[in-house]
Amino acid sequence: MMQVYNFIKKMMLIVCLLCMDITNAQGDQILDGIGETGLIARYLLDGDTKDWSRNNLHATVKGEKITFVNDKLFGKVITLSSETNDYITIPGTAVGNEESISLTGWINLRSIKSGQCFFDFGKSLQSHVITTLIDSNGKNEFSTEIVLESGGYKTKKTVLEAHEWSMFSVVIDVPSKSLRTFLNGKLISETKDIEIELNQLFNNASDGKNQLFIGKLLSSNKSCLDAKLHDFRIYRIPLNKSQIKTIYYNGLKKGDQVVNENERKDDDLEVFSKTTPQLYNKFLIGVSDIAVETTVGFLPKLPRYVKAVYKNGIELSQARVLWSAPKDNTKVLKVGSYTVTGLIPGTDLKSKATVVVKEAKKVFSPNKNLEVFNLDQVSLNTDSNGDNTKFIENRDKFITTLAQTNPDNFLYMFRNAFGQKQPEGAEPLGVWDSQETKLRGHATGHYLTAIAQAYASTGYDTSLQANFLYKMEYMVNVLYELSQLSGKPKQAGSPFVSEPTAVPPGVGKSDYDSDLSIEGIRTDYWNWGEGFISAYPPDQFIMLEKGAIYGTQNTKIWAPYYTLHKILAGLLDIYEVSKNPKALEIAMGMGDWVHIRLSQLPTETLISMWNRYIAGEFGGMNEVMARLYRVTNEPRYLEVAKLFDNIKMFYGDANHSHGLAKNVDTFRGLHANQHIPQIVGALEMYRDSNIPDYFYISDNFWYKTTNDYMYTIGGVAGARNPNNAECFIKEPATIYENGLSAGGQNETCATYNMLKLTKNLFLYDQRGELMDYYERALYNDILASVAKDSPANTYHIPLRAGSIKHFGNPDMKGFTCCNGTALESSTKLQNTIYFKSRDQKSLYVNLYVPSTLNWTEKNIIIEQKTAFPKEDNTQLVIKGKGKFNIRLRIPHWATKGFYVSINGKEQKVDAKPGSYLTLNRKWKKGDVVDIQMPFQFHLESVMDQQNIASLFYGPILLAAQETESRKDWRKVTLDANDISKNIKGDTSQLKFTIDGVEFKPFYETYGRYSVYLNVILK
Repeated sequence: MMQVYNFIKKMMLIVCLLCMDITNAQGDQILDGIGETGLIARYLLDGDTKDWSRNNLHATVKGEKITFVNDKLFGKVITLSSETNDYITIPGTAVGNEESISLTGWINLRSIKSGQCFFDFGKSLQSHVITTLIDSNGKNEFSTEIVLESGGYKTKKTVLEAHEWSMFSVVIDVPSKSLRTFLNGKLISETKDIEIELNQLFNNASDGKNQLFIGKLLSSNKSCLDAKLHDFRIYRIPLNKSQIKTIYYNGLKKGDQVVNENERKDDDLEVFSKTTPQLYNKFLIGVSDIAVETTVGFLPKLPRYVKAVYKNGIELSQARVLWSAPKDNTKVLKVGSYTVTGLIPGTDLKSKATVVVKEAKKVFSPNKNLEVFNLDQVSLNTDSNGDNTKFIENRDKFITTLAQTNPDNFLYMFRNAFGQKQPEGAEPLGVWDSQETKLRGHATGHYLTAIAQAYASTGYDTSLQANFLYKMEYMVNVLYELSQLSGKPKQAGSPFVSEPTAVPPGVGKSDYDSDLSIEGIRTDYWNWGEGFISAYPPDQFIMLEKGAIYGTQNTKIWAPYYTLHKILAGLLDIYEVSKNPKALEIAMGMGDWVHIRLSQLPTETLISMWNRYIAGEFGGMNEVMARLYRVTNEPRYLEVAKLFDNIKMFYGDANHSHGLAKNVDTFRGLHANQHIPQIVGALEMYRDSNIPDYFYISDNFWYKTTNDYMYTIGGVAGARNPNNAECFIKEPATIYENGLSAGGQNETCATYNMLKLTKNLFLYDQRGELMDYYERALYNDILASVAKDSPANTYHIPLRAGSIKHFGNPDMKGFTCCNGTALESSTKLQNTIYFKSRDQKSLYVNLYVPSTLNWTEKNIIIEQKTAFPKEDNTQLVIKGKGKFNIRLRIPHWATKGFYVSINGKEQKVDAKPGSYLTLNRKWKKGDVVDIQMPFQFHLESVMDQQNIASLFYGPILLAAQETESRKDWRKVTLDANDISKNIKGDTSQLKFTIDGVEFKPFYETYGRYSVYLNVILK
């Protein structure tokens, strides 16, 4: 055994030398270079059977006498014995709705008797996957079998020695149609051409009816395993050979596992040769050169499309160009000129940009000249056919379920943190709000915002509105009572700590920790400093200042300021719709607590804090502090908002040398939703500080993100390099090379925040491209993120070939971040349809949605009647009178014309796609504006692999409806001059076919789909 161990140590050294491209440690959710979203559950079995991942799928030990023993290789491990009927059961909700699955774990057999079972997972005896030990010709061999009602599949048998540690892995790779088994990091068996979907083995995850046993057969009530076990994992992705090997060698290290993020991308996407025709680019004859100007210090904003000429009658006028993306502003530090060469993907053509650098002028600072309407001023209507729209469908799913929620469930962990008794009927939330989860309380913040928005939006139903008013008042009253306990004596004359900077460690503890277990959580609220409110004690905030990183151990933390932002934002939202003074007082108290602590920290510490992966994620604390300043006019809140500047991303360094303020891309490879809310906050800071840098940070970020990091549905995250589905790709404009992560794309809450940023930017700059993006992401991502029959919604939306959406939290009892933002998105769907100018002289019609606007300031009601997007027209009916401008958005896709008539008379308008046109007149009651914008089919490509493209009809992305999983992109052949020739269907239902394959809106897709196609033009 010692010889084997020495050999393994040598192999570990070799593997380490081969893996030198691993980046800095970023927290123990990025495990073994595999993105965190790929991991469903992990059980270290080192003293308990808790789920080490953040999904809280804790296992249960069954048996008469479970034993944990010390092991030379792994430390403490669990032992199971068939004599005492020991086995482990995993929650049935752990598996379901997955495309593929990988199971891996360490086993040390204590006996070699036949019939032992490592694991047996499935929904019934007729549908399960099982690994058992069989006595075969005197050899003890493990065999894995998939059992199906229609038959099944087996792997080759594998000899497994007793009294030695072995890592056994099973991968069911549905797209590749293979069943693979590994022993000690080596592939030992592969069964190919298996015809299976995982729903044949497992029930839907939400019903929890799966049976997942370690050490016991589904067919027996008794255990059948005599072994020691360590580190059992379940992944939702098909692990490849290198990943399995990495898990194996890293697992042999003593102490903490390797937690670095691997920069190697998962190269299992289809590879195209350089001669593959890339869509329209194969007809490209030439592209133009361009000239741009900039000022000293500021990188130019290069257009992503240049003028182009095509042959064969192709009526296109532009081509995508890929420019280099500097990491600093060295090129523009002095007056002069230089050239940049851009590549045209799939061709040898190049475009040259001549950049002229001029002396800096006074920086232009745009004014905020638009205002939003309150939610109670805009209502959603049925469409012109009397049918519910997708907006109403999704809203009602959330409103109905929200009305049925128990506020005490959302207050459970707050009472728990303060050591208070729970009221009868209160139940803790699950998932990220469970007892020991360090992010607990985040869902409560989303809930506060959602019930505020629901209250403002339900004027159509007085009983619903009363329900949400009660919930708001109840939540605020309880949180107020708790906040008043912090930093005050428990009893008259007893000791306490009111000063936020003097918070001591917990009673009986030598240092701060993040232990939230029932046994370990501190509840000495009298020592927490005045104003403190959270669902956990202040330790995580203090530990962040002292250098703690992201992780599950008690020495690590999970984004304390992220959670706080949600709570404070929810309180201010309630204050804005109800003027509840207690809501504002709670927010001010915690704002003071934060101000006192952060104002004493040096800049270097703040830079370190805000650039720590996940641990330093602060959501939009800069945004909420700026809002608090605006409400109270107290300068200290604006001061603390500035302390949340992410200096490294915003300005490059403490000297403000470059960064986003000077149009340098400083966010490539970073966690997307950690940083998007910071940008939203920067724009809010601009509103209150009038510092131009904040505006340009936001505007530059938006331009780069939507042009260089965006998937066609509007989402912006999902990288293979770095190997993390929640990150921006390593280099801009390389989605095919570095994106399309196996763990999914388009974290839904990142899109939520991109929409928030887009809406707020538009208030300053009425560029059509902003609302074009808003429409894209709203229809094709946010509306598409909700389940068919419940408010369950997506975390990520995968976009690989033959993908399927995974919906969670149908009953609002266990929230991820995206389950939280979904509450907000679906209770404010009407908030961007219309805007008004600050002088009340103009109305902006941004979205074509059946709705009614009550413009109370002008005593005007405008009803929009349409079945858009199932019709290409809309109608505005004016009820009231007055002189004002109506500014209509001309979508970028409206290239076949945009026609307007008033009271039946056609208007002569200059309609340029991607802009707004103005109707200026004295309006009278009964005036009718009719608008028609003919839809057409068009393709939108992946920027660096143009033949991989999505099909749109007008604004609506059409997804191919797949009947089975697939590895390769669906091939579609279309006519180069008129792609509609190959498409048949019903435009009124938005259902089409191409070569017999059904295509329909992505927001109406609930089975397997392909959003991206391999398009061939002829």
